[in-house]
Amino acid sequence: MKTYARRDGDGWILNGSKMWITNAPFAGVAIVWAKVKENDVVGGPESIRGFLVDRGTPGFETPTVHGKMSLRASATGEIVLTDVRVPEGNLLPLAKGLGGPLACLNQARFGIAWAALGAAKACFESAVDYCRNRVAFGVPIASKQLVQHELVEMASEIAKGEILSLHFARLKEQGKLSPQQVSLAKRNNVHAALHIARQARALLGGNGILLDYPAIRHSMNLESVFTYEGTHQVHTLILGRALTGCDAF
Repeated sequence: MKTYARRDGDGWILNGSKMWITNAPFAGVAIVWAKVKENDVVGGPESIRGFLVDRGTPGFETPTVHGKMSLRASATGEIVLTDVRVPEGNLLPLAKGLGGPLACLNQARFGIAWAALGAAKACFESAVDYCRNRVAFGVPIASKQLVQHELVEMASEIAKGEILSLHFARLKEQGKLSPQQVSLAKRNNVHAALHIARQARALLGGNGILLDYPAIRHSMNLESVFTYEGTHQVHTLILGRALTGCDAF
């Protein structure tokens, strides 16, 4: 994290930048996480604080990211901070260190675990309907063994993902859900959903690349989901550390 904040009288001065920020081009307010700089020395992770920055504040810019081929309906941009001054009241008082941003990440990651299954189900249901109605050599392709195998695999992965997420949701309600379990749900469900989208695209044949069907759109979007809120590989290392006690980062 290169963004830093230094105290200036009764306020703070922010400098730095953030990339891949959803809604940055039009958001009215941004929550910016920054390390605190004291005596020209930028602190470590323990110094991280959160700040509210209003649009229109001098030095606050949000250029749009162009050319995306995934999550194209989402306005994504950058946040650039050049000597941005915010009052003391814009400092989040209870968020200190990595606990603040990581708490947000855990909430987002668990939501993604569910959302990915929604994309997977849309692809699966579209594939089932298509295979029932697509006739080849006088019979629906749904009557073919290899097609049924693919559909059964897709349905099985969706069912397992739903059971996993439901179990973890019940733990969450009890305050017992660990960050490692959130990583497990995000990693498993997104990986399964991406594979299901690709399977559906293949079953749809050439039609699979058309926007008339949901497979290619979800497949492209899930490529981003596979990466954001912790990459698949990062969640692998989180779980590996939890299982072995050895840090492989």
